[in-house]
Amino acid sequence: MVNVMNIKESGLIVFMERFEEGLAFYTSKLGLPLRQRKADLAILDFGGSYLMLEDRGVASDREKTKAQNPVIIRLDVDPFEQAVEEIRDRGVDVTVRVFDWGTIGVIVDPEGNRIELKKALA
Repeated sequence: MVNVMNIKESGLIVFMERFEEGLAFYTSKLGLPLRQRKADLAILDFGGSYLMLEDRGVASDREKTKAQNPVIIRLDVDPFEQAVEEIRDRGVDVTVRVFDWGTIGVIVDPEGNRIELKKALA
């Protein structure tokens, strides 16, 4: 019989080359609340888990390829249209794409990391 881990919380870590710019984007533009801050890392509330930003990453001036960054941050949001409008009002470019499986809004952070807002299923 396999023992199951007792996971208390899950999280993601994103390494940022331009740490301060990245932190400002995630807090001011995306509106993620800051939970804890140190000189070279920040922990943000992330929908029941956490998103940690750390220094020593590699930035790109355009969206990173899957080879450069094989992970996409996705946030299921409701109401989708309101979330897209709020983020656009904060000066963030959001490209809405509709597929047979759902609707997403694509965002690229200042380091070239892809973020997707997904229309939550009703």
